[in-house]
Amino acid sequence: MEYLGNKDILKHHKTGFLSSRKCPAEVVLKSYEWAKKQRAKGNCVICGNHSQIEKDVFEILLKGYQPLILVLPRGLKKRWDKTWLNEIEKGRLLVVSPFSKDITRVTRETATGKNETIIGLSDQITVGYKSINGQLDKLLTNLEFHNV
Repeated sequence: MEYLGNKDILKHHKTGFLSSRKCPAEVVLKSYEWAKKQRAKGNCVICGNHSQIEKDVFEILLKGYQPLILVLPRGLKKRWDKTWLNEIEKGRLLVVSPFSKDITRVTRETATGKNETIIGLSDQITVGYKSINGQLDKLLTNLEFHNV
């Protein structure tokens, strides 16, 4: 595991957010509302930013003040978004990668590794949407989770 930021965030109670890439519009809206509630409550959330819904949920959460963990589906970047760097400096954002820095492309396998890392670090899981028989559906088999 590679880390950038405040590792003490790992001590918080953490909710992992996962969602299939393609999902119905009503699920997208519910996911946004869920993210806004988590932000307002100050809850620590672990998410990715690979799919559009993950990016949007992460951006909603980033506008708050609560601790936040971002798991990348690739190695740590060489260049960072200034907003992310500011939040890392404030101690409220931890970026995690289960991959070495030489992994620069996102693949189906690295996306699965990202999801497995989110599940492994989370105390509870919330799912925006999972496609039937999709990667996420298979990954969540026999795991307890909540829907948005």
